[in-house]
Amino acid sequence: MKFDAHAAGAAVLVVDDHPDVRLAMRILLRAEGIRSVEVDSPAGAMNAIAREDFECALVDLNYAADTTSGHEGLELVTRMRHEAPDVPLIAMTGWGSVDLAVRAMKLGAADFVEKPWNNARLVHSVRSQIALRTMRDENRRLREEAALARQSGDILRACESSAMRRVVELIDRIARGDAHVLISGENGTGKSLFAREIHARSPRAEEPVIRVDMSSLPESRFADEMFGEEGPVSRPGRFELANGGTLIMEEIGSIQPSQQAKLLRVLEEGELERGGTMRTRRVDVRVISTTNMDLEAAIRSERFRRDLLYRLNAMQVRLPPLRERSDDIVPLARHFLLYECRRRSRSAMSFAPSAERALRGYDWPGNVRELEHAVERAVLLAAGDEIDADSLGLHRPSGTPLLLDTLTLPEAEDLLIRQALARHGRNLQRAADDLGISRQALYRRLEKQRSRGTFESVD
Repeated sequence: MKFDAHAAGAAVLVVDDHPDVRLAMRILLRAEGIRSVEVDSPAGAMNAIAREDFECALVDLNYAADTTSGHEGLELVTRMRHEAPDVPLIAMTGWGSVDLAVRAMKLGAADFVEKPWNNARLVHSVRSQIALRTMRDENRRLREEAALARQSGDILRACESSAMRRVVELIDRIARGDAHVLISGENGTGKSLFAREIHARSPRAEEPVIRVDMSSLPESRFADEMFGEEGPVSRPGRFELANGGTLIMEEIGSIQPSQQAKLLRVLEEGELERGGTMRTRRVDVRVISTTNMDLEAAIRSERFRRDLLYRLNAMQVRLPPLRERSDDIVPLARHFLLYECRRRSRSAMSFAPSAERALRGYDWPGNVRELEHAVERAVLLAAGDEIDADSLGLHRPSGTPLLLDTLTLPEAEDLLIRQALARHGRNLQRAADDLGISRQALYRRLEKQRSRGTFESVD
């Protein structure tokens, strides 16, 4: 499966003073669905990173002014790490100097390749660095998302129903421990949000939280993505990235039986082996899994392993659907309203009595996620600081497109993305297919939402 960086709007920067090298790189990367931008000098590289955010950079270490020492290239690595610290750098040298490559990596390069390069190795290195950056960006987004949500008040305390008070008390107790947790519930009930809350309230709160959608991992890449790869280009998997912290495995019920067996050792013993090596690595990871499936039924039909379920559900939380806790609807809506006003830096808003009646009278098939999106839509459509029933738009039949003629282009795009995510249980691949774009393109648009302060807060 090709990674479509071109559709994602991002690119790989290639820095080399030889035109034939730049052309060969462009052709190779384009064949892999990766857009590239080529420049011929260190000065051109610095100008390029000032204009554009790159997924990765391939940087030659030898230039015309000094073709053997690598001084210009090492200086460029240092400058690029300072100016664009999030862009992973892959150093290139045509002189077979391992010492020069080691010096580049000490200065911050993530990997190196020798010229003439092996096409498969170079592409693998580029893909690996892009994947690592994507995970780090998502981890940062999750932290920022949680911080902004907490500024709007404690969403758990906005749950006033007796059913949710019991859940909140259980969450508080679970968070203080270290056992693996399984969170179940219908789509849109906030399973990923509660998973992040458990991490945020735990002793691991300052350590990484890594989220992975298990339904989107191809079976052929499962082991490498989860446990890492060893070889010419080594790459840690999700478990190693979450070491010391929390790994949130969403849609755990979608894992194929052959993949399920591979999880047991790391869950039981805290040990794993990267692909391509027999070296055992220890990891200390708390796993929080989420599912909307009946896993007992899946076990009976031999689609899920009972021994894996026992490892995952040392502590279990069931989130009731919103229709079973109507007392939470208006308090949650007020929480989301405060959240929307804060992230849009606008004056405080309130619900009119007609809006609160409409909120209570709706059955919320999309649960908490649908409620959040309804409030977001109302904030965009309301004429003043009071939201009425018409602004909520709850009378529209399910699936009817929202009229977007009152919105700006970024606002319309944000809404369409949120609606697609809601329809598909926040499965990025299915939402991207629905929108007619690549998964990476969708992720980059979510990153743009984050930079505008309009990212999602409930999963």
